[in-house]
Amino acid sequence: MKCVFGLDRLAADASIAKSWGRCGLVCNQASVAADLRPAWTVLSASLGNRLTALFGPQHGFYGTKQDNMIETSHTKHDAFGVPLYSLYSETREPTADMLSNVDTIVIDLQIVGCRIYTWKATIAGCMRAAKKFGKRVVILDRPNPVGGEICEGRVLDMDSTSFVGEYPIPMRHALTAGEAARFFNTFIGCELEVVELKSWDPKSYWGDLERPWVLTSPNLPTIDSVYVYPGTVIFEGTNISEGRGTGLPFQFIGAPYLPEGSRYKERVLQLLGGKAAGVFLRDAQFEPTAQKWMSKTCRGVQIHVTDCRAVRSLDLSIALVRAAIELGEGSFAWKEPPYEYDYKTMPMKLIYGSLKSDQKFMSNDFSIDDPFWHEGIASYIEKASNILIYPRKLSGPRGLVSRFRPSAL
Repeated sequence: MKCVFGLDRLAADASIAKSWGRCGLVCNQASVAADLRPAWTVLSASLGNRLTALFGPQHGFYGTKQDNMIETSHTKHDAFGVPLYSLYSETREPTADMLSNVDTIVIDLQIVGCRIYTWKATIAGCMRAAKKFGKRVVILDRPNPVGGEICEGRVLDMDSTSFVGEYPIPMRHALTAGEAARFFNTFIGCELEVVELKSWDPKSYWGDLERPWVLTSPNLPTIDSVYVYPGTVIFEGTNISEGRGTGLPFQFIGAPYLPEGSRYKERVLQLLGGKAAGVFLRDAQFEPTAQKWMSKTCRGVQIHVTDCRAVRSLDLSIALVRAAIELGEGSFAWKEPPYEYDYKTMPMKLIYGSLKSDQKFMSNDFSIDDPFWHEGIASYIEKASNILIYPRKLSGPRGLVSRFRPSAL
């Protein structure tokens, strides 16, 4: 059976919302039903004049803004005439005034399965506001496009919190939108309801769902970008281009200072033990039209996804960064602050989730097998297993979790 999203369940049965009262909808242009109708059209049909406000996350309600810390303003929705508030503006949480005509905050955001994507911070911010102002939160659940079983990356250290990481989850967390909200709610304690998926198989990836991918933001235009994003997003913390300003963001990786030919790719494969799981690395050159190295020829690789289930994007990206450090002849550099409203901390420390991240990448005894890279996975799995809506067994990046327990310090 095809997976039925929370939005599609509401479209088929408006009575699901009978107790919600006046609703404010948090969504963007990627929040679409199976027939590609936007969420605001579906909710308007289901709720009538009970749809009293709209809210947009980072990149704007229509997904037009390119990068971090590019804010959008408040306005009114042209068709419905209701306020359209930006939650990536002077505030990143709904205010009392924004919620004055709202009883329930309805959230329909297509997460991408990665901690760093700020929509989870927007979900959590809405939940905190609901707790503070006595509102309810309803999540119209959506699948995790990179599957619901494999976890990757270090669990966030709580001294490295930011708008790209607020709660102790790994980079690739294996939760649906509703499950992530349930995990956050163990810290927040708001009134929370999830309109659950029907017939979702946690083993499935987006390509199994028989639905087109609608770009959630300008630099995740294809599902292959999404499959590697939980790893290649770490390049935002470096002076290596992650392919922004090209047609293949997060799939092109390179910089002008990397060597010509296959040396870069060959070193990456050596660091990975001879093979990059689920992908083919092709020697490539590209010229970004914007962002890092604009109008400069970058040498590096294009990541071709050959088996989305086998992709381990964190190990791959760690090796890609380390190889650039080794072969960059002193030109490699870490990106300087600010990053997502943190004006002091090195971005890589926030992105990877540890204040020691840069040291580990530069270490003389660097190893892809260092437990640091996926530390805390076992403890996270134990906690997350208590809030799962859709029963399954979570696992670490290589099917094992015991070696990724926190270090005894």
